[in-house]
Amino acid sequence: MRESSERVTVYGADSCGVSRAAMAHLDELGVPYAYVDIERDPEAAAWVRERNRGLEIKPTIDIGGEVLSAPADHVLDGALASHGLTG
Repeated sequence: MRESSERVTVYGADSCGVSRAAMAHLDELGVPYAYVDIERDPEAAAWVRERNRGLEIKPTIDIGGEVLSAPADHVLDGALASHGLTG
């Protein structure tokens, strides 16, 4: 798993529509993020499972240490705002 200088990391899969939608939402908001495809990164997949009771929930999003699992846009927006990443 790669370390990132971004405060937001999206752990998802290219084949996952929910992952793509979350990244599109971040793009619309202008929030920079790192993306890790857990289908290609076994270490990242293990990290996701550790945080989701053994499940590979996509996307799992890390925002400055706060981990969200397949969040609705309004939940993601709230977390981003609480970390000072949006207005």
